[in-house]
Amino acid sequence: MIEIRRARETDAEVISELFHIAYGDDYFYPQYYDIQSLKRLILSDDALFLVAEDSDTSTVLGTASVLLEVGAHADLVAEFGRLVVHPQGRGQGIGKKLMQARVEFVQDRLHVGVVENRSAHEFSQRISHQHGFHPVGLLPNKFQLGDRESAALYVCHFGHALELRRNHPHLIPEVYPLAKLALENCQLNCDAIIEAEPRAYPHFHQFEIQEMESELYPVLLRFERGRIKQREIFGRMRLHYGLFQLRASHAQYLLAYRDGVMVGAIGFSIDEHERTGKIFELVSLDDSPIYFLVSELVQRCREEYSIDYLEADVSAFSPQMQQTFLENGFLPAAYIPAMIFHEVERLDVVRMVCLLSIWNGDALQVFEPGKTIADLVDQSLGLRTALPILMQTVKTAPLFAGLSAEQQQYVAASAELETLEEGHVLFRPDDPADKIRVIISGEVEIQNCHRKTVGTICVHESLGALASVSEPSHRVSARVKSQGQAMLFSRDALQQLVHTRPDIGMILFRNHACELAEKLQRMNVHALFKQK
Repeated sequence: MIEIRRARETDAEVISELFHIAYGDDYFYPQYYDIQSLKRLILSDDALFLVAEDSDTSTVLGTASVLLEVGAHADLVAEFGRLVVHPQGRGQGIGKKLMQARVEFVQDRLHVGVVENRSAHEFSQRISHQHGFHPVGLLPNKFQLGDRESAALYVCHFGHALELRRNHPHLIPEVYPLAKLALENCQLNCDAIIEAEPRAYPHFHQFEIQEMESELYPVLLRFERGRIKQREIFGRMRLHYGLFQLRASHAQYLLAYRDGVMVGAIGFSIDEHERTGKIFELVSLDDSPIYFLVSELVQRCREEYSIDYLEADVSAFSPQMQQTFLENGFLPAAYIPAMIFHEVERLDVVRMVCLLSIWNGDALQVFEPGKTIADLVDQSLGLRTALPILMQTVKTAPLFAGLSAEQQQYVAASAELETLEEGHVLFRPDDPADKIRVIISGEVEIQNCHRKTVGTICVHESLGALASVSEPSHRVSARVKSQGQAMLFSRDALQQLVHTRPDIGMILFRNHACELAEKLQRMNVHALFKQK
């Protein structure tokens, strides 16, 4: 008979052995191998450790834990994780029993429970879903397993958590599809408001940067006092928890100075073993250093700290901060309703991830309820790979001349990268005019109904824009003359872009008119020479 009980100090060696059997020597939390670390966790008030024991043989066949207080003090957030079953105990429902026991032990102490399930197999995802947890995101390459492994994020709400949730979060367009899926998965109506014209914090670079030393802690503490009213970044640590706790959590701060005066600071923690980082606090004198601090930290993570994954929990009520992180290479990877307790209510959080390693989603094994969210994040990561190419096109193609840096970023994020294979027919007469292309490389020839070439679309020229705007179908054919790439907009994406950003639409239509006039002039000259 399998009995679930709280772990005792004497179970530490057996628990360590279970992790060795399950993961070899490569588990991404090495403290679960160390006997003394396990004993401290077992005896800690901030952790619940359970074991599954065969009462007939007194053999421990499984273990699971809950880490309490993974958010800030009073957030009432806990992480369910580290569930391991011995091969001899599989098939006996031990995983389900451990999960059920964990929920029963801690549900009265929580408002929000989260699980970061491995994505290499569906076992833990299925158990989480069966016990009331819902998929809300995919954390790409979060775990240091093999070439890195992603985590399927699941969440469960307890007690009065959802009753205390603040309604109507304000989101940038890139976050909304993920938020809609996550809210619906948690049986909530999607009440989010889309900010049609989000603006990031202003770009300023005239700051000196310095890492916080011990003697600067009191200075930063005084600086922070009274300057945080509406938090936009959330995390487990905060400056006022004390220097000792900051050091114990490997927390650091980058300080921004202007003319020798401190004007801002960003707090973050680095796990050197996992090669991951997390931003947990941002404080500033005014708006000016915010963009700079985020950008500086991303650069240091890439060049100095050598980490592969950086995340931040951003308020769902701060589209300006969401846009700032988006422009600095972060993507929305999870949306957690009612995650943070702030004053008298709970706020939704957007978990944004900056991936500094190569993404390969081929190894994902996602349980069916979370597949739609995983696909959405996977598509965003695919766009991230193409974004530098798209940005370069936006900066050089005449169709986009006159766009500001922020407008360029917005346009590039609305497009896809398409490969053009030589000889491929992109469209024929009477095909729906539902795509607009800007040629990045290669050439496309335009043919009439008699298959005679009447023109050639070259690098940085647009294809299909006029038909897509004015007509439901094409009147000519387009065939790839030489292999290359194109920047692709669907008709719906372009219409949405123009609708939400009329400032961009005005520039695009003006440039398109100039480009069309040039093409017509070129065709007239060609026809004139042909007649002669």
